[in-house]
Amino acid sequence: MNQHTFDLVVIGSGPGGYVAAIRASQLGLKVACIERDRVGGVCLNWGCIPSKSLLKNAEYMNFLKHADDYGFGIKNIDVDFSKVIARSRGVADKMSGGVTFLFKKYKVTQVKGWGSIKNSTTVEVKDESGVVTDSITCRTIMIATGARPRMIPGIEVDREYILTSTEAMLQQKTPKSMIIMGAGAIGIEFAYFYQSFGTAVTVIEMQDRILPVEDDDVCKELRKSLERDKMKILTETKVQSAKKKGKGVEVIVEKKDGTVETLTADLALNAIGVQGNIENIGLENVGIVPERGWLKVDKYMRTNVPNIYAIGDVAGAPWLAHKASAEGIAAAEHIAGHHTDGVDYNNIPGCTYCQPQVASIGLTEKKAKEAGYEVKVGKFPFTANGKAHGIGKAQGFVKLVFDAKYGEILGAHMIGPDVTEMIGEMGIARNLGATGPTIFKTIHAHPTLSEAIMESAALAYDECVNF
Repeated sequence: MNQHTFDLVVIGSGPGGYVAAIRASQLGLKVACIERDRVGGVCLNWGCIPSKSLLKNAEYMNFLKHADDYGFGIKNIDVDFSKVIARSRGVADKMSGGVTFLFKKYKVTQVKGWGSIKNSTTVEVKDESGVVTDSITCRTIMIATGARPRMIPGIEVDREYILTSTEAMLQQKTPKSMIIMGAGAIGIEFAYFYQSFGTAVTVIEMQDRILPVEDDDVCKELRKSLERDKMKILTETKVQSAKKKGKGVEVIVEKKDGTVETLTADLALNAIGVQGNIENIGLENVGIVPERGWLKVDKYMRTNVPNIYAIGDVAGAPWLAHKASAEGIAAAEHIAGHHTDGVDYNNIPGCTYCQPQVASIGLTEKKAKEAGYEVKVGKFPFTANGKAHGIGKAQGFVKLVFDAKYGEILGAHMIGPDVTEMIGEMGIARNLGATGPTIFKTIHAHPTLSEAIMESAALAYDECVNF
């Protein structure tokens, strides 16, 4: 058995863990990062990165379907779906290798195996057979073990017919039909992807709209777009059961009025939330007690054991890679004795990469009013944006919510072309306390999609000249 001593041991190498490890090493700490699988975690290997590769393929597929609009006579499109999947795996492999390179560059020691806390200053590492290969003594421990798809009673996930997001990324041929249970970002992205390649998709959502965390107007616009492309969407509908039946699946749902319906398809995808990876990591050895499946932390990401931190998905919502990275940096800086204000959870953007794309930050109009604000709202459509017409994607809008009293930007909500790239401007604006006039008096290049931000702000103050 190998014996090591480090200042910090990070358990997990996802977008929270590897970022924290590198930042801590930059600040002079001796750091080890333990990973049982592929460096980069779920996000880089099975989530954020390879899924964006797939979604780009879907975007191109939709372009080819409408190529005649651009003057291209393309007939009889031949799709090698296995190559679509292989490209996404290649992207993931390249990015995982990039993290390994960064570990070497910043002198982070990578340890292969399953990390488990033995006591508050010792972490053991086991191999696949359960044999302890390494014992690490350390001053500080950081738990960055992430999350996995939540298993729901009655939904019999077998990973062959009823899938998780991992298997949905690895299919070698397109199913004729698919039922997607859950209309959050993961469910909607896969719905868009498979529909683009000809699968008849049915989406089931228990709440009253798809992408339930988004602004009402955005949800309505996206649903209209997806249904225009023949996607079937059932909201206010609860999944009672899902199981393999013959060479397909049977999903029984209950609608708002109490009626029960049986749906069938080739495959089904369970996209109903996630649960923290808190098992078998030694929490009981140090007295850390999960709350509703997550680890409670303070503003510096410390658990109830002062020298043990937890970041990313395992520390609770929002379950976003960039939130995990921000927490990892804040925790690393606190461990190293640097000043940090922690993470501003009110200014974390959310993105959904279907087409049209969805991006948001801050309060929705409804939440702002519930919080007691009197608001000014500007909503500028991409149908009035020249660049959007030029690229053939004049759909959606930018909606900005301002505090009527002081002009502060409270929230930004976008649906349309490349809005996931545009939302960063709103993050900076909110971080700097920008007001409506600050935004629309800032000259935006023409023609650009980002002009819609300027115009939306101007609309809220009745100064828009282009709509």
